[in-house]
Amino acid sequence: MENSKGREYCSQIGIALSVIAVHFFSWNSAIASGTSELIAQVPDNTLGAESSVVTPNVDIKGLPSDRIDGGAIRGSGLFHSFQELNVREGRGVYFSNPAGIENIFSRVTGRSASNIFGTLGVLGNANLFLLNPNGIIFGPNSRLDIGGSFFGSTANSLIFEDGEFSARNPGAPPLLTMKVPLGVQFGRGQPSAIVSRLNSW
Repeated sequence: MENSKGREYCSQIGIALSVIAVHFFSWNSAIASGTSELIAQVPDNTLGAESSVVTPNVDIKGLPSDRIDGGAIRGSGLFHSFQELNVREGRGVYFSNPAGIENIFSRVTGRSASNIFGTLGVLGNANLFLLNPNGIIFGPNSRLDIGGSFFGSTANSLIFEDGEFSARNPGAPPLLTMKVPLGVQFGRGQPSAIVSRLNSW
C-alpha cells in the first residue's frame, strides 16, 4: 500500500515536471523564432510632418541596417516617435545625427517592449535617449554603437523645463527647447523592466 502511494506520488511529480519542461521548451522556441519575426521600426504620426523616416537595408559599417532620418528638431535636440522600435538579431538600427544635434530623444507610444537583439547606434556623437514604458529588453547578442551616452527608461515621460515628451500621452503639445531633460515621470503602477540578457555588460 505504501509503495503504491509512493509510486502514484512519484508519477504525479514526473507528469508535473514533464509539463514544466514542455512549457519551458515551448517558451524558448517562441523566443528563438520570434527574434526573426520582430516588427522593426514603425514610426507613428504624432509628430505630423516631422515624423521619423526609416530607410531599410542600408549597409552601415558592414552590417545590414535600418537608418532612421527625419524627426522634429528643436534647438540641439532631435525627437523621434515610434509605434514599435526593435532591433533584430544580426542587424543594426542607426539614428542619423544631423549637424548641431547633441541629443536624440526617441519614444515608443505603442504597447510593446523594445527588443534590442542586434546593434543600436547613432551615426555621430549625439547622446541617445530611449523611452518605452512597456520595457526594454537587451538580448545576448545586442550591442550599442553610440559615440555619446545612452539613456534608457521605462518612464512615461521625459520632463523638460518648458514641457514634456510623453510616450503615454503623445498628443500633449510639447514645448521642447531644452538641451537635456530635467527628469522622468513614471505612472502610478509598477514600472516595466529594463532587462539585459547579455553574457557581460
